[in-house]
Parts: sequence; C-alpha cells; structure tokens
Amino acid sequence: MVLWLAYLEKRNECGTPLDKLSFFNKPLYLTVESQIKKILKDHSLRLTQGRMDVVSVFLSKDFAVSHSDIESEVENQYDRVTIYRTLKSFLDRGLIHKVLDDNGTTRYALCAEACANGDHHHNHIHFKCMTCGQTSCLEHVDIPDVKLPKGFAPKESNYLISGICDRCNN
Repeated sequence: MVLWLAYLEKRNECGTPLDKLSFFNKPLYLTVESQIKKILKDHSLRLTQGRMDVVSVFLSKDFAVSHSDIESEVENQYDRVTIYRTLKSFLDRGLIHKVLDDNGTTRYALCAEACANGDHHHNHIHFKCMTCGQTSCLEHVDIPDVKLPKGFAPKESNYLISGICDRCNN
C-alpha cells in the first residue's frame, strides 16, 4: 500500500493531498488488484495476468529491477519472451523507463511523471549502491547543465552515480 501511495503521489497532478483523495466525498480505498488494473488502464494497456504480475513487482520494489529480477519474482510463470514483450509495452506506453547501470545491465523503474507513449521526458539521476547493488532513481536531485558543442542535439541522457546508499550507510 505504501508503494501505491508513493506511485499516486508521483502521478498526482492536481496537487490534492493524498489523504484527501476521495470519490463523491467518500475516502478512496482500492485493493491492490484494482490499483494495478488502474495503472494499466491509465496507460492504455490491456489487462492480462502477466502484466498485472509484472506491475506488482514494480510496486513492491523501491529500486530498479532487471529482466531476470522480474523472472525470479514471478517464479518463472512466464517465459523470457513474454516478460520482454511486457517490458517493451510498458516502455512504449510510458509506464516504466530504462535504467542503465555500470555493468551494462538494463534495469527498469516506474516513471514518476506521466510520460507520453514512447516519449520519456523525465531527467533524473540514478544511484547504484556499491554495497547492495541496487540502483535507485533520485528524482529531486539537481542535474548540472551540460553545454554541448554547436551542432550536437541531445536526445537522451543517463546519469549514474555510484556510492553507498542510505540503507547500507547506516
């Protein structure tokens, strides 16, 4: 439930405090399954058990996950191709974004903003812990302005900082 609230907080474009969200003046309480269905519907994705299971993995983690992490979490209920296609659909619809880490492994994390189909417009830092190996999105860290030479046009940038995360540092 905490992760769902964090997801809602990221997506809450109207600025309403989360404890005040309601429908017809009644508190808004959703089951985990209905929360997952809402996420898929909000991104115009068809409801399948596989997609619901993969979204559940993302909601249960506060760090980026790899294809093999997802395979392990869903206990090999789906083949590699099905998971790959699910991740591609999620990427294309703006539900998740790629996180590249220092060893070349592609990881994925939920998008904080409402990314349009195929147009990921967020720009943030990723932090990889050298102790636990987890890679996290740092949404509210300022990124230094990078001046490119004349004629260069940036399309995508990846910022990765390695160090010790707050959990391992304590």
